[in-house]
Amino acid sequence: MPLKTRQEEQPSLNLTPMIDIVFLLIIFFMVGTKFTELERKMSLQVPQVSDVSALTPAPQKRVVNVYRDGTITLDRQPVSLEQLRAQLADARSEYADLGVLVRGDAEGALQQVVTVLGACRQAGIAEMGISVRLAQHGE
Repeated sequence: MPLKTRQEEQPSLNLTPMIDIVFLLIIFFMVGTKFTELERKMSLQVPQVSDVSALTPAPQKRVVNVYRDGTITLDRQPVSLEQLRAQLADARSEYADLGVLVRGDAEGALQQVVTVLGACRQAGIAEMGISVRLAQHGE
């Protein structure tokens, strides 16, 4: 059995790269803090507006349900065809890219769904969709 005659050297940890990175981070945050202080010291008056309109993106698509008996709902609120047209036109005046999703009953008359789509088009809605479900195998 061979005996070790010399001691193995302990591995040394080189801290130089870690210290370099710490100093770079300190400098980065010091410079960044200086810029935010300069921005706070600016005496700038932001202009005022009287007309407040929405600057946010359009909400999710509005949902129009057309039931078997001809009842129409807009976002779960019953409406007539004329009310639907007026409410969608108002909503479109706020959000030009407003979309509508029309969900018709499978057993209902197709004519009622087409009439609702026409009312949406008259309200200026360009993005319309019809909700369907995938048929199961065997149906």
